[in-house]
Amino acid sequence: MRYFLDTEFNGFGGELISLALVPEYGDQEFYTSLPLPNKIHSWVERNVIPYLRFVPPGVDHQLSRVEAAQYIETYLANDPDPVIVADWPDDLGYFCHLLVMSPANMITINGLRLELINAAGFSASVNSKTPHNALHDARALKDFCLS
Repeated sequence: MRYFLDTEFNGFGGELISLALVPEYGDQEFYTSLPLPNKIHSWVERNVIPYLRFVPPGVDHQLSRVEAAQYIETYLANDPDPVIVADWPDDLGYFCHLLVMSPANMITINGLRLELINAAGFSASVNSKTPHNALHDARALKDFCLS
């Protein structure tokens, strides 16, 4: 199954702040936010942080990095061929980096495929119900890809 991915991070090359996966079918969405860095980029402070918790009750999980990795492991455990779809290379990079829990230790997964789409004409900030919230942006990406 395809899962539409979005992440929020602390400026170019900064720490991961939140990550969402929205499945092509069903309503079991994945969302987590991680502990905030000590110093937050000013743009992120204004445009991302105020919207971190704009998710339905029961969806929000603020987890440590290792807990978030284990949560992804559990979330994808029953899918024999997950395909992670993103419109931005950094999203795939942050996702893959989160799969590694420590040196020489990654989550257990039977494999997955990554797909970077050409989303020319798509803007999450225009199409998302809550721009710069990873869950809402991933939903908007799903709608774009399926329309």
